[in-house]
Amino acid sequence: MRKYSVSEVIDSFGVNKFTWRMFFFLGFAMVFDGYDYMIVSYTMPQIKAEWALNAVQTGSLSSWSLFGLILGGAISGIISDKIGRKKTLTGSIALYALLTIPIYFAPSFVFFAVFRVLAGIGLGACIPVVTTYFSESTPTNRRALFITFGMAWMIVGWVTAGLVATAVVPAFGWRLCYLIGGIPFLYACFLFFRMHETAYWFANKGRNREAVETLQYIEQIAKGTKTDYDPTLLTVPPKAKVVGPKALFTKDYRTVTAGVWITYFCGCFTVYGINAWLPSIMLEKGFALSSAYGLAIAQNAAAVIANCSTGFVAEIIGRRKNLIMSYFIAAGAVVLVAFVGSNFTAILAANIFMGFAINYAITAVQPLMAEGYPTEFRNTGVAWCQAFGRLGGASAPIVAGAVIGMGLGYSMSFLFYVIPSLIGAVAAILFVKRETKGKSLDQLAEEKAKLAG
Repeated sequence: MRKYSVSEVIDSFGVNKFTWRMFFFLGFAMVFDGYDYMIVSYTMPQIKAEWALNAVQTGSLSSWSLFGLILGGAISGIISDKIGRKKTLTGSIALYALLTIPIYFAPSFVFFAVFRVLAGIGLGACIPVVTTYFSESTPTNRRALFITFGMAWMIVGWVTAGLVATAVVPAFGWRLCYLIGGIPFLYACFLFFRMHETAYWFANKGRNREAVETLQYIEQIAKGTKTDYDPTLLTVPPKAKVVGPKALFTKDYRTVTAGVWITYFCGCFTVYGINAWLPSIMLEKGFALSSAYGLAIAQNAAAVIANCSTGFVAEIIGRRKNLIMSYFIAAGAVVLVAFVGSNFTAILAANIFMGFAINYAITAVQPLMAEGYPTEFRNTGVAWCQAFGRLGGASAPIVAGAVIGMGLGYSMSFLFYVIPSLIGAVAAILFVKRETKGKSLDQLAEEKAKLAG
């Protein structure tokens, strides 16, 4: 046998039963993650009323979990690159599930805030590992598609949160929604026994025999055969001289880091700020609770379509062009909602388009996160990018609360989101220079090693 790489073997299988198995395994993890975060937005009006919160406190209800997301993301990247993707993923799901249950008994705003931060650590650890898992489990020519399509599962969780809240809150109150949030613990146990570590991670750690066993396992599912791969012939790209968080800021990676960090920050600011306040804004505009929830659900449903389509376009026109285009469209969609008027049908249509546009933009960044860094610190790169982005997501509901509290009106409640959208477009133009379309993870790592050399 000739020498071979993990990328070559996985690419030879194409999209197969294993690819789709991982798609659903990781997808349901994102559904639970999305539910756990978004349920706060749907219970925000009731919590505000029960504890007599002001506008800034109300906005912070969605921010506390995002502060945990920042910490969880920063830690999980380092942990995942050291102990593996599987252990980090299952541990993070179990953590946020168990720490969501106590909120059912929350006696005060402070208690709620503390446990949302703690649960957020698990939420923040889960998302980047899923992105990395997708990048290391799918063939090169469909990598962007599965990464972005996989993120659509989180939006399904957002929609699920709206459906659950619509059914549960009027009949049983807001607290039961958080008790339901403990269900993912059972799913974490299921994944621990059914998922495998990625071959990329094993190979990068020098554990070639285990990498080969993983490739054989994939082949068995994909083709029903089992090739006798020689572990000594498995090739791995040259390792970077600097690894861990500090590697993200070396001269070889600081440009891509700036590009994905700024664009993702702007995307998070827009998406999380709008999602946190949309039901409350629509209630204050005079719509009934069901109509306000319906607008949020419709917007998030459009986001699912956006996430699914982003990858398709990225595989056709490339990651860079797709990213730049998406942020300009997001800015236009925000302007449309700001001046749409008071007709419910018009507002519904504008919100659907905005939901599509802003989520298309934030998802367009996802493939570049995983493709910008080599295996030895890939998840650190993804996780730290997402952690930085969550700063935007955490600050947005509070900033939005301050803007709304100034009494500037409905239009300004949305219009100031044009600023981060345009900044995201400019950052993509200035810092995202390398096109990664059609290149395997091993090929990208080898090209970077040659440039560094």
